[in-house]
Amino acid sequence: MEKKKEELLTQIDRVVKTCHNCRLWRTAIHAVPGEGSEHACVMFVGEGPGYNEDKLGRPFVGRAGVLLDRLLSRNGLRREEVFIANVVKHRPPENRAPMKDEVRACLPYLLQQIKVINPKVIVPLGRSALEVFIKDKGISEIHGQAFKVGNRIIFPLYHPAAALRSPSVLRILEREFRDLPKVVCGDLTPAEVEIQGKDKNQMKLI
Repeated sequence: MEKKKEELLTQIDRVVKTCHNCRLWRTAIHAVPGEGSEHACVMFVGEGPGYNEDKLGRPFVGRAGVLLDRLLSRNGLRREEVFIANVVKHRPPENRAPMKDEVRACLPYLLQQIKVINPKVIVPLGRSALEVFIKDKGISEIHGQAFKVGNRIIFPLYHPAAALRSPSVLRILEREFRDLPKVVCGDLTPAEVEIQGKDKNQMKLI
């Protein structure tokens, strides 16, 4: 089964790297499908690749990635044990937020990754990632809270890049990251949430 998971993720990677479904590939150097363990119980989802990610074809390898790695290590997790991906798989020009049509074009790849890996906990990092999972709540409103959505737990956190820009956000992120192992172990009871206006893609997330 694990071999099958690895093969399926490799197939997704291959398709992502040749994807021309939106405009983003035209200005990107490399596609960034995602990386990590095919049997991860925690999956992190960011907005999109930045400069360093585009250059290397790997997610979260810049300053935000260094911070993410440090937070993982402090809380008993290793990068190799989790899976890290983004909503869009090519870098938006000048690191702008991805447009709605770009998200729609790329979302099926993320949905496929979620289906293959079947993580227990999904951690959206920042506003754009949160919107994929919970459309009617803002990141400033529900960061650090665990929600039961279908068979999964959604645990939204501030994006590490935001924490690098603000010492107060960094303190919040560090504090809330300490709750992640509790969420994984079931020591924090998630709130049940009924997502308003679910579309077909969101139904596939659960």
